[in-house]
Amino acid sequence: MADNVMIEVAHLTKRYGDKLAVDDVGFPVYGGEIFGFLGPNGAGKTTTIRLLTGISPPTGGKATIFGHDITTETTAARKTMGIVHETSNIYDDLSAWQNLMFTAELYTIGKKEREQRGKELLEIFGLYERRADKVHGFSKGMKRRLTLAMGLINNPRLLFLDEPTSGLDVQSNLIIRDVIRDLTSRGVTVFLTTHNIEEANLTCDRVAIINKGRIAAIDSPERLK
Repeated sequence: MADNVMIEVAHLTKRYGDKLAVDDVGFPVYGGEIFGFLGPNGAGKTTTIRLLTGISPPTGGKATIFGHDITTETTAARKTMGIVHETSNIYDDLSAWQNLMFTAELYTIGKKEREQRGKELLEIFGLYERRADKVHGFSKGMKRRLTLAMGLINNPRLLFLDEPTSGLDVQSNLIIRDVIRDLTSRGVTVFLTTHNIEEANLTCDRVAIINKGRIAAIDSPERLK
């Protein structure tokens, strides 16, 4: 594991009215590791990802990505990150290829590079033969794989995955886990949320257990067990 800190979180807090969704959270995430955020539904996992990716402003505390403050330097912090939300951001009336190319254009990736990268990603996720098909005919697993391909189109150094394998078939599960391992072998840092203890055990280098907005423990899966 590299000793460089990719994410630095200190006293991060998010309040929605009377509800404290994230309560004084702090931790580092190091370059090239798979960092798991484990907890039950409603524990604050998705809210934390929204804070770390600049989608939602914190009520208090601070988070930096690649040394950039996510609140005051959002564009710089997000430039080389990929985000895969639990809820799909796919356009069902577009083909798999059109979805991927549209996402690449949002990142202002040049035509030659985005077409080459798109072909590679669809092949990795077993979707190249279906590239011209509209997404509304895809299974949940296929849609999830396409969402992940869209999150990787800008070749990110840091990838946020919110419940990436929740409710998926075995084949899609295995493909996604293999891709995550391959990414980290190439130096990509992965921040992964899950409510599945076994997934955290199989996939992550370190795991933070979060419950009711507070972190209970952070360590390797072996030590936590």
